Amino acid sequence: MLRLLLVDDHPVVRTGLAGMLGAEDDFEVVGEAGDGEEALVLARRLRPDVILMDLRMPRLDGAEATARILAELPGTRILVLTTYDTDSDIVRAVEAGATGYLLKDTPRIDLAAAVRAAHGGETILAPPVAARLVSRMRAPSVPPLTPREREVLAAVATGLSNAEVGRALHIGEATVKTHLLRVFAKLGVDDRTAAVTTAYALGILAPPGSSPAS
Repeated sequence: MLRLLLVDDHPVVRTGLAGMLGAEDDFEVVGEAGDGEEALVLARRLRPDVILMDLRMPRLDGAEATARILAELPGTRILVLTTYDTDSDIVRAVEAGATGYLLKDTPRIDLAAAVRAAHGGETILAPPVAARLVSRMRAPSVPPLTPREREVLAAVATGLSNAEVGRALHIGEATVKTHLLRVFAKLGVDDRTAAVTTAYALGILAPPGSSPAS
């Protein structure tokens, strides 16, 4: 029997997964967690074979929880199961050591097969996720933005002027312009609109209307 731990901040999702996977003859759902902190505690206690891990959760997100769990329990297989397929989410999960990355619309038969394959050490990627990773590898690398550059760009994305951004972040307008020029250079763009659009496409900024949790 493969011992499974389900980690998702939505009880309805956990219940659905428990019913779906628990119906498989060779699966046993041994625990459920509502966030990364709880997942870490249960992983230590239950020692599951495979953990199905959501990404965006309160207290401790899935990528960080994955890294911490694998640091303590390197033999555990962690399969990310989320609604998000942005570049930043994918890369963080893969870098944390996740064995696979699937989306929540994965059919039951494919999900069950992925759990078994992950337990065997195979890397499992949903087709859209695999395509994004390939595109990212082929694309020129973008230098990372500093925390302040990201703050400035996020404020610009809300429609604020340079002066308004400066007041919001308690920095001078000239400093805002300097940060933006550096952002433009890193992203290979020439204006604010292109910078924001590119940041959304690369997953540097979360698109408007996206939920912080799930």
